[in-house]
Amino acid sequence: MKRILPEKRPLLISFSGIDGAGKSTQIALLRDVLRLSGQQVQVVTFWDDVVALKSFREDVGHKVFKGDRGVGSPEAPIHRRDKNVQSPMLSCIRMALYALDLLSLRRTVKKLVRAAEDRVVIFDRFLYDELANLRLDRPLQRLYVHAILRFVPKPDLAFVLDADPDAAFARKPEYPLQFLRSNRMAYLRLAEIAGMTVIPPSNAEHAHCEICRHVEEKKHALLSEGKSGHESHGDERLFSGPVSTST
Repeated sequence: MKRILPEKRPLLISFSGIDGAGKSTQIALLRDVLRLSGQQVQVVTFWDDVVALKSFREDVGHKVFKGDRGVGSPEAPIHRRDKNVQSPMLSCIRMALYALDLLSLRRTVKKLVRAAEDRVVIFDRFLYDELANLRLDRPLQRLYVHAILRFVPKPDLAFVLDADPDAAFARKPEYPLQFLRSNRMAYLRLAEIAGMTVIPPSNAEHAHCEICRHVEEKKHALLSEGKSGHESHGDERLFSGPVSTST
């Protein structure tokens, strides 16, 4: 028997993109405008709140790859060595870790949905950001991505902030420019596979307006769906099928 979607449940939004794309800025802008409108907002940081074995992964990464810690800035650039280091063995390890993160993410999303609260939950990065670290041009890793996407909880809106790699590197000099270029292409390819909403490169104000437009459209669509009395599979709608998109 089909379950009716709860009248009150969180609107789930995720932000993904290369380092320096402006995710933190856009999340803060959206959070503030929603709160000003009287909406409750919760921000979930994927790396801090979801990933499995976080401390272990950080320690091993720094000890093995000898990369810098912290966040880079134009005044104080750093050299990170973690997701930009590639090898067949590392790809296998990453795929195993990402599977663990998927289980953790599913638990997190189920708790959020079952709370049945009328609020907006914004994910600062999502499992999509990990999958973008894989080589989607290689058949085995591409097959893995297609397989794991079948089980990834689908946000109501999954944004990819596209950005010019040179501009992103200037804002946040942490990873080599060549890696940012290849990583950007991986995000765009993943967005096509997963049905994500791509926000084209632009200034912060224009990107914010585009994001708000998509959020308002989604809220109105869900409200109309609720008023029409359509049946749904409850929280299962977040765990199957492609996410709605407009690119």
